[in-house]
Amino acid sequence: MTDSALRSIPFTDAQGNEKTLDDLGADVVLVVNVASKCGLTPQYEQLEELQRLYGDRGFSVVGFPSNQFLQEPGSVEQIMEFCSTTYGVSFPVNGKVKVNGRNASDLYKALKEAPDASGKAGRVEWNFEKFLVLPDGEVLRFRPKQKPDAPEIVSAIEAALTR
Repeated sequence: MTDSALRSIPFTDAQGNEKTLDDLGADVVLVVNVASKCGLTPQYEQLEELQRLYGDRGFSVVGFPSNQFLQEPGSVEQIMEFCSTTYGVSFPVNGKVKVNGRNASDLYKALKEAPDASGKAGRVEWNFEKFLVLPDGEVLRFRPKQKPDAPEIVSAIEAALTR
């Protein structure tokens, strides 16, 4: 899939409007399936830090709440309130999606084609799986337990922003 095709796949934002990654105006996008009641939920803090560090340089974190792992049961309004009050999230958090299976969102169907560092593509393993969409169309995949501020993620973001 080309970068422009991936960036033009529609999704629904938190207000119910159709959007695409292109609409965000960022050259480098970190797409993350998020959840409020997960052991990895504190990753919101590092995601927000990345947004604050690199947001003015053409980077954006983009969160997609998913209850596929039964850890995001709330409404979109409750999710937005949690993100704002608990972690001060300023990056876009969108409508809930399915990340796996027949009913997975089209964006996630495309993202899951990207392999991780070990060469494994396919299903999203858990909440907080990260997909770094680079300006040239390359997608780098990072598994849930890799923290957003891990050196390999930060260096990939910095390298993409200086291209």
